[in-house]
Amino acid sequence: MVKKVLGVIPARYASTRFPAKPLALIGNKSMVEWTYIHAKQSKSIDHLVVATDHIEIMEKVKSFGGNVVMTNENHPTGTDRLIEVCGMYPEFDLIVNIQGDEPGIESNLIDGVVALKQRNPEWQMTTAAVPFQSSEDPGDPNRVKVVFDREGKAGYFSRSPIPASFKKPAMYFRHLGIYCYERAFLLGYHSLPTSTWEESESLEQLRALQAGKSIGVHLTEKASLGVDTPEDLEIVRAEFKKSGLIA
Repeated sequence: MVKKVLGVIPARYASTRFPAKPLALIGNKSMVEWTYIHAKQSKSIDHLVVATDHIEIMEKVKSFGGNVVMTNENHPTGTDRLIEVCGMYPEFDLIVNIQGDEPGIESNLIDGVVALKQRNPEWQMTTAAVPFQSSEDPGDPNRVKVVFDREGKAGYFSRSPIPASFKKPAMYFRHLGIYCYERAFLLGYHSLPTSTWEESESLEQLRALQAGKSIGVHLTEKASLGVDTPEDLEIVRAEFKKSGLIA
């Protein structure tokens, strides 16, 4: 049975490294608008909504005709915000978390993650990865690495290079911050045991993995760069200009 899919773009105003990041301009559009435009092109999402904690972001989304809901500003993680939104839309079976700092996200990436979940209903969640480019540094802790088995199930996520290049050079895969969750699993996420892996790496998905839950990994050939810092934003602006999206 094909399940009904809700797409959620969390857009938090406060950020230690980049305050008001969703409102940063790329050309004449905000980052959150670019993310919404590209996510809207997905064929698998039945309804798309931005979830924010700030009135300025809410007004911005309304100004370009997007769907938006206000959420609690005290959520400690993006997953907590997603759970709150999940409760607002009980008619959806699958929830897709689309990061608000992915202005160039490809619609086929979203569709691939959702399709992988639809094909494997026994997996609690799915995500995505892309091979590292030669210009990328596997040692960069902001570029999370993932290893997965031949079935596409994740073995581990790390900020360190995995696997180690002990005997010969390793092939690295960069984890992409998109997730598709089974509704019931997402609502029960807080009942999972505390994870020492999550605490060490500061990666939420490790809580599910250490609890023995299955995370499928959709492998894509290329993916846009997420925006963690103002320097990343300049790279994205250059990419958009090169592709003709902005002048």
